[in-house]
Amino acid sequence: MIPLVELPKIVEHYTAYYTEVFSPEALIEFQRYVSGLLVSENKTVEGINRLCVFENRNQSSLNRLLTQSPVDLIELNKARFGMMESVEAMRMKPKGVLSIDDTLLTHHGKHFDEIAYLYDSTKDCYVWAHNLVTLHYSDDETDYPVSFELWRPAQLDKIEAGLLAADVKVKASKQELKQSDPAKWREYLLGLWRRNQKRPEVAALYDSKLRIAERLLANWVDAHPDLKLPVVFDSWYTTPGFCHHLDQTLKLPYVGTLTTDEVIRLKAGEQKVSDFAQQLKAEHQHLLATGAHGVFQPIRIHYKGETEAYYSYCATHRLNNFGKVRLVINHRQADLSDKPVFYITNQLHWQAPGITRIRRHRWPVEVYHEEGKAEGLDQYQLRDFTAIQRHIALVAVVYCLLRTAQHDQALHHKLHCELKFELEGSVPFWRRATQAQSLWSLALFISTGLAQGHALQTLMAPLLRSVCPA
Repeated sequence: MIPLVELPKIVEHYTAYYTEVFSPEALIEFQRYVSGLLVSENKTVEGINRLCVFENRNQSSLNRLLTQSPVDLIELNKARFGMMESVEAMRMKPKGVLSIDDTLLTHHGKHFDEIAYLYDSTKDCYVWAHNLVTLHYSDDETDYPVSFELWRPAQLDKIEAGLLAADVKVKASKQELKQSDPAKWREYLLGLWRRNQKRPEVAALYDSKLRIAERLLANWVDAHPDLKLPVVFDSWYTTPGFCHHLDQTLKLPYVGTLTTDEVIRLKAGEQKVSDFAQQLKAEHQHLLATGAHGVFQPIRIHYKGETEAYYSYCATHRLNNFGKVRLVINHRQADLSDKPVFYITNQLHWQAPGITRIRRHRWPVEVYHEEGKAEGLDQYQLRDFTAIQRHIALVAVVYCLLRTAQHDQALHHKLHCELKFELEGSVPFWRRATQAQSLWSLALFISTGLAQGHALQTLMAPLLRSVCPA
């Protein structure tokens, strides 16, 4: 833990972009909070407050930033983009890609607003968590979160009442499930909602993750009417309804990921895509044995400065419920011994290299969720839902500070003058560089104090208290 005796240079450098968002008093708390998220290993309000020796205040001041401040998150988001757009490499580009994904922000205990008991596929168990849906941007130079929203659990009483008001029949035989099997009752009611959600009054009863994703993308389209970037997503979001919404309502190109049990329509009949891939593999190996070209063609793509090789099948097919789409089946091994992956797009003229390159840009949102957690994305102890939303928005600011710093030569010059080493690296490197600069500031503080005749014990007292409070 490094006590902060002054603002980190990176915070000082970018503060001007946020002066219109906060009052003068709240701006100080904003600076303290993002500084703590950058430098402290303890990302809680208490831990950050202890660390900020340069502004020694009561913890309640920092709490008020999150719980009572009138900060507008839309204006905060605009300021974040203003900061990023000041550096050319951070601006959205025609070859950029949008991705949609969600992540669990897990906690021990359930005493948080809107928390739910959710299945964590990485741990193969249920955990108490909030679920964060993120719209992310990526190109070959950079990536960052565009917008995000916390999912709220379904309010079953509200949904039931709303369905009845909309004249949707709720079977009387299912009513007993409320008491005997609440999980099945929830499943039944949400299934009923899902089948009738084309009606606006029914759709408004519950914001599923898919509806949140649709809203985030609709807002992006409204803000960028002339920039038709493709959207990529994993198999959870690759549903007929979501894909049709992107294609027909938002008019956006997409690349989705199929599960192995989706059904393809062939002249010989219907077949699972996994079985179709096995059939293609056998045909490919037979062709190679006869000296002909195989079904899977070698392709190369460029991603983040690297070249990657794949073996791809690409053709237009009809899939059950999805309609006519471009299908890509990819292997990484030349002998096709690895597990295939299946991608679809609504752009029927696209070829395998372009589709694969675009799909490759889904990975950065996963990285953001992991690195964002290192910046404190899931390390809050706040109970209030609004305060949690503000914390998440401030973590996004911190991540974008670090991303922007990677390409900001003016900031590079300032830091190089102090640190005397090359400033090239990833987001984790820039977080460590910020910690290193704060350590240097601490050393200068102690050195200057000693040169001015202050006793070492006097200088160290507030620093020691920040590390080991009473």
